[in-house]
Amino acid sequence: MRGIGIALLMAMTGVLGLAQPGPATPKPYSSAADITAMIAKAKSERKENQPIVTQRILQLAPYNANLEYRASVGPAAVHEKEAEMFYVIDGAATLMTGGKLVNESRTNPENLTGTAIEGGASRTVSKGDFFIVPENTPHWFSAINGTIVLMSFHVPRPVPAAH
Repeated sequence: MRGIGIALLMAMTGVLGLAQPGPATPKPYSSAADITAMIAKAKSERKENQPIVTQRILQLAPYNANLEYRASVGPAAVHEKEAEMFYVIDGAATLMTGGKLVNESRTNPENLTGTAIEGGASRTVSKGDFFIVPENTPHWFSAINGTIVLMSFHVPRPVPAAH
């Protein structure tokens, strides 16, 4: 299943990335051995109580696929101009989406963060699952069952003009 997820991501990165090339150095391929090494590195470099360690899997500007190694609950987020697609490489967690950020603050011009989500819907996600979080949607891994390793892919989405 992992191979399918990585192949799908590579295909999407190639199709979407070719339409908008950028100045960043492309990284069009990561092998299963590369991913295994990235997971081991993330596990060894993670500091106590650090909720997430992120590493680049693929890059073809403006698109990036990242490995997210999560061993504890971190902040909730809203990406205002990007959808975020995930593939669960290993592990399991509870994902909350929708609702409203608790203690909302702005991290940069296009992202919001919060300490939790109020009123969202939750579901268990585990190895082999795919899911996408649309732009402007609060999302949060509210419980991590040991660790969860994800491939995350941010997809820039056009912002409709105000009328």
